[in-house]
Amino acid sequence: MSTLFTPLTVRGIDMRNRLWVSPMCQYSAVDGIPNDWHHVHLAQFAAGGAGLVIAEATAVSPEARISPDDVGLWNDAQVEAWTPIVAAIRARGAVPGVQLGHAGRKASTTSPLTGGRGSVPTEDGGWETVAPSAIAYPGFAEPRELDAAGIEKVVADFADAARRAVAAGFEVLEVHAAHGYLLHQFLSPLSNHRADEYGGSFDGRVRLLERVTAAVRAAAPDAALFVRFSGTDAADGGWDIDDTVRAAERVAAAGADLIDVSSGGLVPHQSIQPGPGYQVPLAEKVRRETGILVAAVGMIDDAHLAESVVAEGRADAVLSAREWLRDPHYALRAAVELGAELPAPAQYLRAY
Repeated sequence: MSTLFTPLTVRGIDMRNRLWVSPMCQYSAVDGIPNDWHHVHLAQFAAGGAGLVIAEATAVSPEARISPDDVGLWNDAQVEAWTPIVAAIRARGAVPGVQLGHAGRKASTTSPLTGGRGSVPTEDGGWETVAPSAIAYPGFAEPRELDAAGIEKVVADFADAARRAVAAGFEVLEVHAAHGYLLHQFLSPLSNHRADEYGGSFDGRVRLLERVTAAVRAAAPDAALFVRFSGTDAADGGWDIDDTVRAAERVAAAGADLIDVSSGGLVPHQSIQPGPGYQVPLAEKVRRETGILVAAVGMIDDAHLAESVVAEGRADAVLSAREWLRDPHYALRAAVELGAELPAPAQYLRAY
């Protein structure tokens, strides 16, 4: 019996297994609208046996994009474009999810597909970025510190994007509070030097994330709601795993169902040593100390490693990214290796 290939139900939504697709930016949209590339890219993972397919970081406003080529959910044209993609994921047996994000001081940057790096000038289609404090990410343009009105807009934008996500058919929504983007910037004392109610103490720094989580929950009461954290900044004086444990309890109280634990991304001088399953201990600590559902992520690209993470109770599910790019049928291969029930489409069964 494989634990990895047992179902998991989150807020009444049934995932057929616990091997999921992590959000992966494609930098391939125009005006935030997904296209045929996104359709084929995401649907193939569902055909490949994934239990949940989470679409890439999707901007809640134009200024929330990481690059000018990011997808979004800030208007109805984007909802219309997402709808058949979501239907294709569901038709192939997977649950469709989307990650909602705001890049903050890491917005308006050059797409990595172009080979460039740094901020895009306004004359080339870039825009002014925002952050909790006017502290630039090294090598990027200095952001504008968000005022009270700007913070209210961020909360409203997340709620509006959540409503549009549900209208497009997404069943799982993930709030992106990791990897050095806006909500993570508020969490960490390395990037948040505010003196108002959104800065200073732990309570102040976590306040915006609590509000965003509650707003998304109110806007999408029936969706499964995840929050992705960087479990640690891996830098002196930064956010750490004990902070993540406390914050996980706060967002759960605000309506989150599952915590997705990654790491890093806030500062370039982080000290992280990647390796197979290297972030699993972070997820395990959150699960053990809070009792909240947790997903682990980070180089979990081997079926037996993924199985052990779930079977040993270190996490409730596994999210992988690059392994799905290397093999869009990762789950089918893993099921064969583990002797589990095969989640293959009928059209593919002759191969097994």
